[in-house]
Amino acid sequence: MPNTDLATNKNQRKKLRIGVCYDFRNPPDSGVSHQYLYQEIMSQVQWLDQIGADLVWFTEHHFIEDGYLPSWIPVAGAMSAVTKNVCFGTNICLMPFNHPIRLAEDLAVLDNLSGGRVEVGLGMGYAPHEFKGFGFPVARRLSLMNEGIEVLQHCFSGERFSYQGKRYQFEDVKIAPGYVQEGGPPLWLAAMSEAGAARAAHYNTNFLPQGLKKRSFDPWVVALKSSQRNPSDYRVGIIRSIFVTDDQSKDWLPVRQSERYRMELYRKFYKESGEGFGEKGEQVPQTWIVGDVEHCVAELKKFIIDFSITDIVSMAVPPGMRADDMSNSLERLFTEVVPRVKTELNL
Repeated sequence: MPNTDLATNKNQRKKLRIGVCYDFRNPPDSGVSHQYLYQEIMSQVQWLDQIGADLVWFTEHHFIEDGYLPSWIPVAGAMSAVTKNVCFGTNICLMPFNHPIRLAEDLAVLDNLSGGRVEVGLGMGYAPHEFKGFGFPVARRLSLMNEGIEVLQHCFSGERFSYQGKRYQFEDVKIAPGYVQEGGPPLWLAAMSEAGAARAAHYNTNFLPQGLKKRSFDPWVVALKSSQRNPSDYRVGIIRSIFVTDDQSKDWLPVRQSERYRMELYRKFYKESGEGFGEKGEQVPQTWIVGDVEHCVAELKKFIIDFSITDIVSMAVPPGMRADDMSNSLERLFTEVVPRVKTELNL
């Protein structure tokens, strides 16, 4: 059933933004170099910027054999030079592996380069090998996450500040250059649990729900309402891919194979960390929407209403595929599907 608490007055809803996401994973048997993959994605983003994409998001992981993107800000900076419209963001940037002052400075530079077209979504990570690679235990992730958020919020204020925490201590700091966006880049927090939902509500950020609806999305709504805040005042974003095709039996097979490869890594992470398994229940949907224009429009509209979604990104180049393999679907997404969804939902 639609979430009627959130799908209330359309005029109160945030503008809908739909775009693409990249992880830059390049399987060892792909036959192309990392350099080539980066070049073709750069060209693709320039084209998508011209045909109506609103967003380009990135995901971050480290020490993965296929080159999973470890550093998104240089890529966003390069893309900002060849685009005019898209807004850059993350789902997610791993806060424990990013020094908050350095991240704030990098974001200030990117905010200026892009003309204020940058936002940042944060998560605290869970893959044990990444914490080992950076040289500190997983047990520190909570304090690094919370203190990182607090320091970033101080940095984004544009004011001089000092900070005393368990992990970070700073004296008399002010970020320069200043940010183009007043208050700095909009901040998002990801959550798969009640604790993550409470964190997003506590720090008053936009929201990236994942996993079980009753463990992430629902507790966030409750936390906001219990403090007399309106969930419709916040942006809610997700990676949920869309593949537009009139011949699913023929066109979907290579994408499905790529998606299986993509998800195998996350299953490995979840198994190693002990997170993400066990409890059954309704998920915040992240499965692909696959079908013709009518089907994609209908499915997107229902999803947006049910979860009060304001921001959706689709994986633009699934691992092992080439940018050209997705061109037809992406063109139809942004020239046929997205305009209809926005018009019919008045968003």
